[in-house]
Amino acid sequence: MSYGLWYLECNIKVKFCELLNFHPLALIILSSPTLKTQDSATLTTTWYALTPIWEGTEETVQQGLPHSMLAPAWQILLLGDGSPTRHLQLLTTEPTEVDLIDMSEIGMSDDSAPKQIKTVPGPRLRRQVWLRTASGQRLAYATSWWDANYVDEYLQNRNLPIWASLARLRSELYRDIQGIYYGNSAVLESTFDEKGPFWGRHYLFWHHGKPLTLIYEVFSPYLKKYLGETKHK
Repeated sequence: MSYGLWYLECNIKVKFCELLNFHPLALIILSSPTLKTQDSATLTTTWYALTPIWEGTEETVQQGLPHSMLAPAWQILLLGDGSPTRHLQLLTTEPTEVDLIDMSEIGMSDDSAPKQIKTVPGPRLRRQVWLRTASGQRLAYATSWWDANYVDEYLQNRNLPIWASLARLRSELYRDIQGIYYGNSAVLESTFDEKGPFWGRHYLFWHHGKPLTLIYEVFSPYLKKYLGETKHK
């Protein structure tokens, strides 16, 4: 099956799952196309990158964007090096909780991730989550890639947000934002129940001078309720 046909099929399945009050990603994951990794293991391609309309590099992140393109409050969320989990909690006044979608061993595959995945030692593990309020409102989608040999050391409770897990360990970390995206995703549009395009980013967490994990995040337009419009008027 081509990726175009699979993309259309995903839309149909998401709507079907919503009618049954069933988590839409579960059915999509089971029927995703596959690829071969370098070690010949079969790997399901099941994480959800944006199809970019526009994307910016690390240099763009450092310079910031014109306010006519992305409003100041959204730039603080997307381009700042603070914890998104903490930011979401402060915005909504509710605890930020995690719905764990996926924990998959991917071997030495680059998993179609941003190129910085090569800095994360293998074999690797991919983790996917929804970030939501305690009352159930989805606010963000995140995929992270870890050294499978050490992930249990840092994510002792895999149902906690990464920031909460690492804060408990008093880990000293540096969030190194490497790229920013503006783009579309049919799956995220359905599961956020919000129209795209969406803003996203990816970054490395550094610990003791070494890359600990690569994280890719997409934020729901629902956050306009707290941050205002994404474009400054």
